[in-house]
This record gives sequence, structure tokens and C-alpha cells, in this order.
Amino acid sequence: MIASHASGTPRPSVAASLFLALRPAQWTKNLIVFAALIFGQRLLDGDAVVRATVAFLAFCALSGVVYVANDVVDREADRQHPQKRHRPIAAGHLTVGLALGAAAVLLVGGLGASAWLGVPFLVHALAYVALQVAYSLGLKRQVILDVLSIALGFVIRASAGGAAIGVPVSQWLLVCTILLALFLALAKRRHEITLLGDEATRHRSILGEYTPYLVDQMIAVVAASTLMGYAVYTVSAETAERFGTPWLGLTMPFPLYGIFRYLYLVHRRSQGGSPTELLLADRPLLLCVALWGATIVALIYHPWTLAR
Repeated sequence: MIASHASGTPRPSVAASLFLALRPAQWTKNLIVFAALIFGQRLLDGDAVVRATVAFLAFCALSGVVYVANDVVDREADRQHPQKRHRPIAAGHLTVGLALGAAAVLLVGGLGASAWLGVPFLVHALAYVALQVAYSLGLKRQVILDVLSIALGFVIRASAGGAAIGVPVSQWLLVCTILLALFLALAKRRHEITLLGDEATRHRSILGEYTPYLVDQMIAVVAASTLMGYAVYTVSAETAERFGTPWLGLTMPFPLYGIFRYLYLVHRRSQGGSPTELLLADRPLLLCVALWGATIVALIYHPWTLAR
């Protein structure tokens, strides 16, 4: 059911506001837990698929807790932001008490699912929550450490995916994960600086430590490192031996196009404030990711590979 503001603008229901406060579009970040399932060659293992799915849902619950808690803490600052002021808590569509109550339920559910998956996964889940708490309490106000903390959250998710199904996660996968996450985090910082201009520090004090030029230099280094790391991983003899195919290097055009397309959207379209929303909204970028994933699966799970 939808209520209305005094101005006549439709007001979302409490249930809809609570769902939006969990930022479902951001759940795409948790898809990284399936990387171990794919690259660990367990995609055709029914039990592993179930466990990976539970791991994904657990991180969706835990990340939802983090988003709600952050929105409660930052609600006054968000009201000054041209986009974040529409978030349910900042807009007054959801009370602080109800938001925190729902977050507590999700925290119990997320940690319960994590415990069901085993101690290694539970350790990862607790490490993720601890990192997010540290980020909210201080790391987000420390230059460079703020974006590194965001990137580390992706690494924990990727490693947790391996812990959930009991397979080791390649160090190359973790390296590529942290580099790509850094690229996205820095692009988001650049978007915030250019969007907010002189008001940037009022919204997020750490933005005063960055300049567009500095961030562009960091993005250039990280983007090049990401592509180099991916190239070395896919063409290495160890990778070819592990997957039984020397052709993974043929997937290189996908990350090349994806990163260049993202940079184009950041610089020419002034986008990049929300990587997940940008991914879902930009069809060429979404198609690139989908084709990359399909090609990877086809190469790793082709009958000649599975027959080895």
C-alpha cells in the first residue's frame, strides 16, 4: 500500500521502504561469492550450488544490515546530498527504530546461515561485519584506507565463496578482485567529487583529501594493473593445466571493453556514483559482463575439459 505526502507525491509503504533501505540493487556485489563455484569447477555439483546460494543470501542479509546502519548514522548528511536524500531513512519514509529492528533480525539470520555453512565461512562473515563496522567508525575518514577497505570487502566475499564449498581460492582471483574493486571505488570517489563540487566535504569529509587529478592517476594505475593481472592469470601455464584449456586468454577483450566502457561513462557521462546501478542500467556494459561469464563457463565446462 502506498501513502501520500502532504504535497501529493506518492509515499512508499513501510514494507517497500524497508526493502529499498536494504539496497537490493547492491546485492549484485555479493555475486562474487559464486566465483569459487565457477573457477573451482564445482558448478555442476548440486550440493556446492546450494551452499554457494546460501552464502550469497547470507552476505545479502549482512550487507543489508550494514547499509541500514550506515543510513541511520549518515541520515543528516544524506539529506544534503542530491541523490542520497531520497533514501528511505533520510527521506523520513522509515523510522530509525524500525530500521534498526529489522537490521537486528537480518544480522541474526545472516550469522545463523553463516554458522550452518561451517566455521571457515562464519569467520569470513564475522570478518566482513567487523570490517564494515571499522569502516563506519573511522576508516571511511582515512584517505586511501577508505577505498582499500571497500576493496577488501570484495576480497572477503570472494574468499568466503571458497570457504562455503570447501575449495581453495586462487590468489590470482583475489588479486584481480581487489584491483577491480579498487577501480570501482576510486571511480565512485571521482563521481562524488565532480557531482558535489564545493559541497563535497560537507557530505563526506574525506573527499577533501582527494582531487579529480589525484583520483584519475590512481584509477589509471589500478585499471592497468587489473588488466595486466587478468592477462597473466588467463595465459599462464598453471591456469591452462588446471582448467584443461589454453584458451582462457581469448576472454581478454571482455575486461578491456568493460573497463574502457566504464571509464567512458565516468568521464563523458558523469556516471559511476553507484557501480551496481550503472552495471544494471548500461546495456553494453551488462552485455559485456554476461558474455564474459558465458564464455568463461563454456571454456571451463566444455566436455573436453570435464573429460580430463
